[in-house]
Amino acid sequence: MVPERCPDPLASALAHKAKMGHAGMLTGRLLASGEGWRAVDCVCTCGPRDPTFEERHAFASVSLVLSGTFVCNSSHGVSLLSPGSLFLGSVDRAYECSHGHGEGDRCLSFQFEPAAFAQLAHDAGGSGPSFDRNALPPMRALAPLTARAQAAMQQPDELEDVAYALAGAAVRAAGAQRCSAPWSATRHHARVTRVLRRLEARLAEPHPVSDLARTACISPYHFLRTFKMVTGVTPHQWLLRARLRAAALRLVASRERITDIALDVGFEDLSNFVRSFRTEFGLSPSGYRAAA
Repeated sequence: MVPERCPDPLASALAHKAKMGHAGMLTGRLLASGEGWRAVDCVCTCGPRDPTFEERHAFASVSLVLSGTFVCNSSHGVSLLSPGSLFLGSVDRAYECSHGHGEGDRCLSFQFEPAAFAQLAHDAGGSGPSFDRNALPPMRALAPLTARAQAAMQQPDELEDVAYALAGAAVRAAGAQRCSAPWSATRHHARVTRVLRRLEARLAEPHPVSDLARTACISPYHFLRTFKMVTGVTPHQWLLRARLRAAALRLVASRERITDIALDVGFEDLSNFVRSFRTEFGLSPSGYRAAA
């Protein structure tokens, strides 16, 4: 029997906003906390008609985007974030977040007091207590931790381990990654956002490049270059990793048959799913479920 799915907090918040006619807002629900850290489920209902807002925090943060899209603008540049991306926040740096091309987002935010993060960054081999970019794209190296982080939202006692592991991995990945997309990429945000929201809403459907290019209103050749320039990954990589994250969460949260999960998230056959899952997470789906 397929377990009953919980209502999506972002969808519920957006529906309430539309019903009441409220302006968009950012809310946070504390999931767990300890000495020097906390984990917060953040839901933002802002959209194109809401003004942009500036964030300036007294803490460092590594936030996993769970759903929706938004644009972050800081002195490091302009980044478009989507599900699977990591939003990287440094102490006392100003970030302007906006939703000019789509409504709402939800993030799992791991937040650290300055001294705790400075020690973490040092231990992880970082060059300093601040990030030199706004975001990291969905990456294979981070896939096991991002999947584990999302699953841990239902197991708060596991969140401390995940918080430090994911933040340390983000510090290392940020040091190894090239700098974020050039400023010229911002003119393509509206096109790419349309594609990202289509992929997120219709995850299990086939998405030929030609169809996605039509959604973006550019040629397939320019679409592929533009998508990777803006998001840091190809459309195939983005979609594959989104499907695998969805599968990993269901493997932990349910007893559904592995074949049913594979087909439901968009894989055409079990062998391809098992091979892709093992490549991404280092374990077979059954091994991942057993380990969890």
